[in-house]
Amino acid sequence: MRRENQSSVSQFLLLGLPIRPEQRGAVFALFLGVYLTTVLGNLLIILLIRLDSRLHTPMYFFLSHLALTDVSFSSVIVPKMLMNMQTQHLSISYPECISQIYFYLFFGCVDSLLLAVMAYDRYVAICHALHYTTIMREGLCVLLVAGSWILSCGSALLHTLLLAQVSFCADNVIPHFFCSLPILIKLSCSDTSLNELVIFTAGAAVVMFPFSGILVSYGCIVVSTLRVPTVKRIFKALSTCGSHLSVVCLFYGTVVALYFSSSGNSNDKDMIASLMYTVVTPLLNPFIYSLRNRDMKLALGILFRNNKLFARSESSDHVLISPTDLVRSAFWKGARPCL
Repeated sequence: MRRENQSSVSQFLLLGLPIRPEQRGAVFALFLGVYLTTVLGNLLIILLIRLDSRLHTPMYFFLSHLALTDVSFSSVIVPKMLMNMQTQHLSISYPECISQIYFYLFFGCVDSLLLAVMAYDRYVAICHALHYTTIMREGLCVLLVAGSWILSCGSALLHTLLLAQVSFCADNVIPHFFCSLPILIKLSCSDTSLNELVIFTAGAAVVMFPFSGILVSYGCIVVSTLRVPTVKRIFKALSTCGSHLSVVCLFYGTVVALYFSSSGNSNDKDMIASLMYTVVTPLLNPFIYSLRNRDMKLALGILFRNNKLFARSESSDHVLISPTDLVRSAFWKGARPCL
């Protein structure tokens, strides 16, 4: 296409979810409740891990970063979607769209890498239990987490810089509720072969390498558990890995669904898969780790119990004592009351 037929695009139009006008209020309330629950649930996990010294272990160190990633990941998409839904102001500026793509890719990549790191932690805890504290030392844990954040930043920055080099024509309508990288590539009127190559290679590596690491880790756990297949050993493996395995299935299940829906022409399926990936998964993670994890439930119970005791002690400091109570108290202490 010739240069004079191109025009610089300053903003895009997000069509959002296909919702009827009479259903807009109920859907808005639903997604607002889901978002608030996601934020509060994940922040509660971070708070519990921070306050309870028994949770200062590698597993919960990784979990706190996963919870922070889920809050950030959901906050990249949902507030803008809610604002567009309520105000019907569907436009999003070009810099804002590029920024949304960057942070979407960034936190999605961090999620994937952290799940692989947590799988390795579970492998060491089960297959090398006697050397767990030696292997999973503090320096290694910090290095694994820092490496996940740095690699994710580099991957997201690569896609974003390449996207910033392409030009867009008059068609600026995005049939989605957020700025999606594949859709913007389709809207571009310049050569995007390099972008597609990077998406296929770097994007696949970000998903496949962590997923392969998870499969290898759990394969070793299964082999180690079945080597001496006692009921106690199998139950211990399930209790140790159950929460993480549930999150892995939920995360990669939605990623696979998103990939297959994007490869076809069904936009509705793409939106459903994207909702599962960006809204539902961050919501369910706190419930999975709090309901299936004994340590988290114990820490949560201690936190609420301490708050009740604190509130009770605060209220008792303001109780007015009557003269009759003073007399009765002095009598039982064997002292002479002074009135």
